[in-house]
Amino acid sequence: MSNASDRRVPPYVFEDAASRALFRSIEQLAPSDATVLITGETGTGKEIVAREVHRLSRRSSSRFVAVNCNALAESLVEAELFGHERGAFTGATTAKAGWFEAAHGGTLFLDEIGDLPPAVQVKLLRVLQEGEVVRVGARHPVPVDVRVIAATHAHLEEAIKLGRFREDLYYRLHVAPLVLIPLRDRQHDIVPLARSFIERFRDDETANVVLTESARRRLLEHAWPGNVRELENVIRYALLVCQGTTIDVHDLRISSHARGRLPARSPLAGLPAGLRAAGHPDGAAPASDGTFLLENALAALFEENLPALQQQIDQAVFRAAFRYCHGNQVQTARLLGVTRNVVRARLIEAGELAGRARFARVTPWNEPPSVAANDDVALPSTR
Repeated sequence: MSNASDRRVPPYVFEDAASRALFRSIEQLAPSDATVLITGETGTGKEIVAREVHRLSRRSSSRFVAVNCNALAESLVEAELFGHERGAFTGATTAKAGWFEAAHGGTLFLDEIGDLPPAVQVKLLRVLQEGEVVRVGARHPVPVDVRVIAATHAHLEEAIKLGRFREDLYYRLHVAPLVLIPLRDRQHDIVPLARSFIERFRDDETANVVLTESARRRLLEHAWPGNVRELENVIRYALLVCQGTTIDVHDLRISSHARGRLPARSPLAGLPAGLRAAGHPDGAAPASDGTFLLENALAALFEENLPALQQQIDQAVFRAAFRYCHGNQVQTARLLGVTRNVVRARLIEAGELAGRARFARVTPWNEPPSVAANDDVALPSTR
């Protein structure tokens, strides 16, 4: 399901249940022009997913322009994105269109959006709001028809608290969020991905190369801190050194210190992924019993002896459900079996929404809501 026309872009395999859920979200979001914000660890394939959104959109016949914001010189980032006129600054001998104009009619992918300087964030916000750019040194705006897909491995919510990222820009970008799960938490993608890399990099001498069973087990045991990018490099090296028609364990250049499951950034970061990981430690197949997964995840959290754990879990559940429903509060309420006002109150408490929570009695989790969906009800504070 990747863009096969560009061999520089690795594939994204949608074999694991978590990846299939991601693809369903991509299919839902792609036909619209909604701004997409892709988050995930480094190497999880954010550009690949962005290209997939573009491929399934009505803009697929137009350009896909990828820009790494982190690679742009701070003194030139504004001119690169929005263009400049002749004489706008030293060295500007001719007028030049920026990346927004270059992507007109298509999709502009802004990777590492969290690295944009504050002054550029202001201008980007205006471009997203108005649909036009003003080149550096110009007085008149240029209309642009561009769908923006942004991506970051950073926690923008934390960057907002630290004053490094504008809150209004975050909400302008966070229209249609896609959260990418680390490779270690989607076990069923690992071997198919490895096979796809073998297919991609093999030559006449390695045309019939396959993975041995022991090599497959080793791939499943590894924690993959570098995610898909690390797996790609491992397979590429293995094809260079393997003998005959098999890739065996000794052909896999995998760091021994990174073997086994990696701890999450935080015990509550990405709760759905944590639930998945807890059910299949040491590379084992994931369990089918949802209760078993949940109880194992909770046991791992209990070991951390975290303060106010119940409140953190409660907020994480509402955040995860809200993102799963693509920011739709009504759908989130239906999913969790509570009212919309309960959802809104909990999301405000969790910092997911701006506003002030109002407190009232709430129906327990094991009872159906006893109030109408439009009743003014919110959860009491657990503090």
